[in-house]
Amino acid sequence: MENGCSAEIRDNHCNKPFSLSIFFPVYNDWGTIGTMAALAVMTAEQITDDYEVILVNDGSQPQTREILDFIEKKYPKLRVVHHPENRGYGGALKSGFREAKKEFVFYTDGDAQYDVRELLKLVPAMTDGVDVVNGYKIKRHDPWYRIWIGKFYHRVTRLAFGFSIRDVDCDFRLMRRVLFDKIELEHNSGVICVEMIKKLHDIDAKFAEVPVNHFFRASGKSEFFNFSRVFRVARDLVGLWWQLVFLRKAVR
Repeated sequence: MENGCSAEIRDNHCNKPFSLSIFFPVYNDWGTIGTMAALAVMTAEQITDDYEVILVNDGSQPQTREILDFIEKKYPKLRVVHHPENRGYGGALKSGFREAKKEFVFYTDGDAQYDVRELLKLVPAMTDGVDVVNGYKIKRHDPWYRIWIGKFYHRVTRLAFGFSIRDVDCDFRLMRRVLFDKIELEHNSGVICVEMIKKLHDIDAKFAEVPVNHFFRASGKSEFFNFSRVFRVARDLVGLWWQLVFLRKAVR
């Protein structure tokens, strides 16, 4: 490794400064977040010396908060942002993007369904003409009903919002922080990813896509797949489509 860079990415990025923020939204991920944080630090150090790791605690129970406090003391370049109450997945992402200070921002979930070390696959794809490197799942490892609903969700959102990317539901993304000077994210629910990708498309952000692995959930359970939550997501998607697609077409 030279100048803080691994051989895998040296040719593309180590001849110029590369500063990196890594963040995770955390909600009761006490069983996985310690390992995720350690791997994030290890991975960042293979990319650059100029990095930070941010853990956004979205109103987790005390057990998770105690682990986060311990992690924060262990790693000098890691800090924890606490939400006194749960704001939802979108609220956690908004905090992460707001707190990120480096030129590039990477985020994924804190439940270990993605391997943060695969960030090393995304960095070489972040060339001068690219704004977002979006992961897409090679194979989704979830219960059958989540896979089915996920495919339906992706097809509906892609058709309704005009996406060109393969996997809007893959929360494994490397992005230029300056993008968030051009768009404002509003939603606190899980539809924030659809909102974000649609708004990035609307400002002509350039995407690259990289296949990444997806794993079975190691700890806890999804908060998304219950009837009340699915109903709220459907309602939010309709409202988002009305705002970002229908009304804009009507104005034109």
